[in-house]
Amino acid sequence: MHIKRMLYLSFLAIFIISSFCYADDSDIQNMLRQMQKRIEVLESKVSDQDKYIVAQSTTVQTQQQTISEYESRLSQFEEKLKRVPGEPMQLMEGLELGAGGTFIVQGANNINYDGDGKTLKKSLTDGLYSADVTLAKEFKEVNGRAFLHLEAGQGAGLEDNLTLYSNVNRDAGDSEARVEVTELWYEQNLFKNKAAVTFGKLDPTAYFDQNEVANDETTQFLGRIFRNSSTVEFPDNNAGIRLAYMPTEWLELGYGMFNAKGSWDKIGDNLFNIGQVSFKTNFLSLPGNYRFYGWANNANHTKWLDSDKTRETAYGFGLSFDQKANDIVTLFFRYGWQNPKVYNPELTATDGSYYSLEQSWSTGFQVEGKPWGREKDIFAFAVGQVMPSDDYKKANDGFLAKPEGHLEAYYRVHINDHLSISPDFQYIWNPFGKDVIGDTSPVFVGGMRAQVDF
Repeated sequence: MHIKRMLYLSFLAIFIISSFCYADDSDIQNMLRQMQKRIEVLESKVSDQDKYIVAQSTTVQTQQQTISEYESRLSQFEEKLKRVPGEPMQLMEGLELGAGGTFIVQGANNINYDGDGKTLKKSLTDGLYSADVTLAKEFKEVNGRAFLHLEAGQGAGLEDNLTLYSNVNRDAGDSEARVEVTELWYEQNLFKNKAAVTFGKLDPTAYFDQNEVANDETTQFLGRIFRNSSTVEFPDNNAGIRLAYMPTEWLELGYGMFNAKGSWDKIGDNLFNIGQVSFKTNFLSLPGNYRFYGWANNANHTKWLDSDKTRETAYGFGLSFDQKANDIVTLFFRYGWQNPKVYNPELTATDGSYYSLEQSWSTGFQVEGKPWGREKDIFAFAVGQVMPSDDYKKANDGFLAKPEGHLEAYYRVHINDHLSISPDFQYIWNPFGKDVIGDTSPVFVGGMRAQVDF
C-alpha cells in the first residue's frame, strides 16, 4: 500500500515539473488547483484505507481475545474434571456440587455387649455405609454463602456391640436406613471478610475443636476419641448460630450457640455455648494451628453425689494442636477436661449405663507416602486415653473406673482420584474402665474402609 503511494507521488512530481516547463501562469494555476483536488482525493482514499486496516486489526484482536477466553474456560473445565477427590465441582457461577460414599467393615475379637441378653460372642464382623451430597451457592454480590448437606446411610457397625467410654466408629449410624438433612445454613461475611455470621442447622465440630489430621472419619481416624475430644458434650447437628472474627491472618476468634437437645422445640431452654481462640503459625515456614476453647451445656445434668440436684450445668475446656514437622509429617495433640461432679442422663454407654468423663488426651502423627514413592498415600498413628470422673467412681461403689486406652493406625491407599482404601486397626485396653459386666479383657478391632468421591 505504501509502495503504490510513493510511486504515485513520484509520477505526480515528474508531471508537475514537466508541466511547469511548458505552461503559462494561468495554466500553472489551473494545474495547481487540479493537483490540490487530486491530492485531497488521494489523502481521502489513504485515510479510508488506514481506517479499514485499523478496523481489521481490531477485529483480529477481538477474535484472538475470544479464542483466549474459550481456551481459558476449557482449561478451567478440564481442571474441574481433575479436581482433588472430595472437592466440590462448580456447576455454574458460584454453584458447587459435591458427593461421596463411605463403606466400612470392622471385626472385633472380643464383643462385650450383645443387646439381647444372649451369650456374648467372642468375635463379630459388622459393616455400614454412608453417603454425602453437598450443594453450596456463593452470592458474590452480597458476599454470602448457602450450604446444604444431605446424608444417607445404614448400619451401626460394631458400636452397638461394644460398651466403651469412647467407641470405635464415628461414621456409625442406625441399623435402619436413613436419609436426612444434616446441615442447612446461610453464612454472611462482614467487614471486608474479617467477620462472618453463620446460622441454621449447624455441625458444631465443623467450627470448634478442629484438627488438620484428626477430624474426618471418612478419610482419617475412625475412633471417636481421635475425631473430637471425648470430654466435650457436642450436641448433634441442630439449630445454632456461629460468629467468627479474624482481625489478622494469624488469629481467629469464634463463638457458637447451639440447641443442646435433638428437638427444635424450645431451642432457647437448653443451650450449648462454646468459644474458641485459634492461632495460625508458620514457624520455619511450617504451618500449624493452635486452638484453645471453653464450653458450657446448660441442659439438665444430675449431680453424682446428690441425685436430688438434677438441673446442674456441665462445662469444660480443651485444646487442639496440629503442626507440620516437615514437608511430609504432621503432628497433632488434643486435651480436654470437663466438670467431674455431674452427668447427663441422656448420654449413656451402649448397655445403658450412666457415666461421665473428667479428662481425655490424644496424640499422634500422619506421614505422606512420598519417601516410598506413593505421594498420595497416608500412614497415620494415634494413641490416647479417656478418664472417668472421681465422683462417678465414688457414686458407684466397687467400680474400678480405670482410664480407657485407645490405639489406632491406618494406611490410606490412593487407588485413583475417586477411590481410596484404608486398612484400619484399633486396640482398646481397660474397656469401660474394666467395669463391663462379663468381660473386661482388651478389644482388638480390625477393619477396612473404602472412600468413593464423585
